[in-house]
Formats: sequence, C-alpha cells, structure tokens
Amino acid sequence: MPNGSAGQEADEHTEGAPSEHSAPGALLAIGGAEDKLGKRTVLRSFVELAGGDTARIAVVPTASSLGPEIVEVYDALFRKLGAKDVVAARPESREEANDPATVEILSDVTGIFMTGGNQLKLSAVVNGTAFGEAIRDAHRRGVTVAGTSAGASIQSSHMVAFGSGGATPKQRMTQMAAGLGLVDGCVIDQHFDQRNRYGRLLMVVAQSPSLLGIGVDEDTAAIVTEESGQRMLRVAGRGAVTVFDGQHVVSNAHAARHTAPLLASGVVLHILPSGSVFNLTEKALVVQEPVVDAAEAEELAVAGRDLRRLARDIAAGDVSPSELRRRRARRNHGGDSA
Repeated sequence: MPNGSAGQEADEHTEGAPSEHSAPGALLAIGGAEDKLGKRTVLRSFVELAGGDTARIAVVPTASSLGPEIVEVYDALFRKLGAKDVVAARPESREEANDPATVEILSDVTGIFMTGGNQLKLSAVVNGTAFGEAIRDAHRRGVTVAGTSAGASIQSSHMVAFGSGGATPKQRMTQMAAGLGLVDGCVIDQHFDQRNRYGRLLMVVAQSPSLLGIGVDEDTAAIVTEESGQRMLRVAGRGAVTVFDGQHVVSNAHAARHTAPLLASGVVLHILPSGSVFNLTEKALVVQEPVVDAAEAEELAVAGRDLRRLARDIAAGDVSPSELRRRRARRNHGGDSA
C-alpha cells in the first residue's frame, strides 16, 4: 500500500482533473455579429457554460485579419461578463500550430473561443496539427468550445470554405473543406439569413444527403450538448437556426452541369427560434412544454373570475340594475368571496 505522503501526492495530482468518463463540453456555433454592447445573450451563455467566475478562456483569432485588438476586444468582453482569466492562442502557420508552447496554452482552459474571419485560413492552419488535436482533446475532456462566423463553420465535420449567396441551390455554388469534426455528420453555415445562404447549404445537402445542414443567423448560437447518449441542439439569441435534413432527398446533383440549378425535393426544413430544442441524433424536434409566466397566469385567473361573475349576473335576469350595482359594490369591498 502507498504511504500517506504518496497517497496525498496522488490526490493532489488528480484534484480538479477531468474524469476519464467526463462528458464532452458544450459547443456553441455562433452565426457572427454577436451582440457586444447590449444584453450580450450569446456571449454571456458562453462564459456561463465555460465556468462563469472561474472561467479561463483561450481566444483563438487565427481566422481574423485584425491584429492584437481582436483579442483585446474579447478579453474585455469576457472579463466584463465575469470570466476569471483570458489568454490568447494564435498560431499563424502550421509550424506554429505544432509548437508545444502554443499547444500548452489550451492545457488548463475551461473555454475556447475561435473568432471570425477567413475560415479556409483557419482550417488550413489548424486542421491536422497538434493545436487542432488539442482543441478536440479539450472538448472531449469537458471544455466548452465556441466560435463565431468562421469559428462556427470549422466546428462541423465538413466546412463551407467559400461561396456565393442566393436562395436557389446551384451546382458549384460553394467549395468545401475539412472541419474539426466537433459536430460530426453535419455542415454549419453562418450569417445565414442575413447573407441569404439558403441555396449554398441546400446544395451541400443535395450533394451529400447524409449531412445535416445547419444555418445559424447572426447574434444567434446553436448550443450542442451530449445528454444521455444523444446530441441536443438548443437555440439562444436574436435570430434562428435553420436545419436542412436531406435523408429522403431526390436530387439531380450527380448529373447537373456547370452552375445549373439543382433539383432538391423532399428536404425536411426546420426553423428553430430561440428556446427551441432539436435532437441531432434523431433528427427531430423536441416538443417543449409551454412555460406560463406566474404574473400572466394570475392575471388570467382574475379575468376568469370576473367573467364567471358577469355570467352569473347576466343569468340573473330578474334582478334589477340597481341590485346588480349593489352586488358589484359589495364584491369590490370584499363582501362576496364567490
């Protein structure tokens, strides 16, 4: 048996370490242009999921063309929302993304936030490197991973690299690249409604029906968690999340030439506003029980009592108007508890 000091040393080594069986961390795919000045609903949700006042957040601005100011903005925001510490992790090349010192930054964080910018650059620098694997490892051990715009797209297994907007799906409308695969079996697009990206996401689903297309509006987050072996998507923010399910699609994508419009029949469409819950594993909406505000419920109850009293008064047709007025006066003074 180990002596007391050795046992104590082992306890100290494992204290605070994630359990071997800990659940994966939450994922937040944010559609870009998240509110930074008002209620900050989306960013507040991220900080809370990352640990609140104990959160240590790594900002990854690799996709951005801005300098240190992009980190300074999110540093100030996350600290304002209660985070304990904010650090920067900015590999600018695959060599830097394989640098142990850069990878080490992610070893003790509770949240990772990838900024917007050029998603193809982000994928080219991070995917297949030690840094990219460190992000996946962090997610598996329970770290909350979020990304806005480009940082949202890279979370899926397949990533929209670039492409045009428009409502009609057309051949060659967009190009694909590999994502980090944090949310597998799907492709995530962002600035969805604001930049009319319905067509290009439909093109992806028509060409690859096994993929679930997820379009996220600006200032909106698709929050993905693991619950009892099921992947659940919850929506928070000002806009909506659009889901295209193409498992029963009929398409001519294999035969369409050049930039021809695509046939896409049988795609199941889900529009999910804030508060909606969608089961990604089952590809089905989770029906929510209606939540009634307590004050509103009391107001409805009072209105119901008044209506019942009015009905009784109307039924008492043989009572004079003056008697009805006296009855109402007594009720208003507490004289009638019926």
